[in-house]
Amino acid sequence: MIENKLLTPLTNSDYKNYFKNGVSYEGYKTNLSVDLATNTDEEKVGFISLNQSRMKRVDKTFQITEELARLLQNIKDKVYWLMISEHWCGDASQNIPSFNKIAELSAGKIELRIVYRDENTELMDQHLTNSTRSIPKLIQLDEAYNVTGVWGSRPVEAQELIIKLKSNPLTADTYVNELHLWYARNKQIALQGEIVNLLK
Repeated sequence: MIENKLLTPLTNSDYKNYFKNGVSYEGYKTNLSVDLATNTDEEKVGFISLNQSRMKRVDKTFQITEELARLLQNIKDKVYWLMISEHWCGDASQNIPSFNKIAELSAGKIELRIVYRDENTELMDQHLTNSTRSIPKLIQLDEAYNVTGVWGSRPVEAQELIIKLKSNPLTADTYVNELHLWYARNKQIALQGEIVNLLK
């Protein structure tokens, strides 16, 4: 938990700079590969390797819903998606590829950039989830870099599942496995419904 403290609100210029300094999805994947090859933390290497596989799977299998596809066709103004993440984050590996695919399918109306949580704590601390630095966290910005919405760190349905599993002693130690099974079965449908609401 992060201690409550008075934070100086970020300006539009701040958000613009964070966005401009972020990496593309392709850059993020390249950095992940480098991290996998050079990281000396064996536990993190295990997570990063799993996440690389998960991202490849979502990249190959993602299918956009009709509702979201229609909405993308009707976007008139530019949208910037500023994503906070880290390579070791399992939820990031399941969700960021979908945000990237949607941005690609928007015909340039949506741009996605990714920044790293631990290098950008000032940004992260403006967008905590229940007083924690939970990731991935998406900050949606308009053309003038006003914040128009936030999302994260996982779909509501997945979060409800986690709460239920963690509260049961029989599943508290294995909840991560159940979470990723949920992602595989849901096929990004719940996430896309939330993105529809975010874009509206």
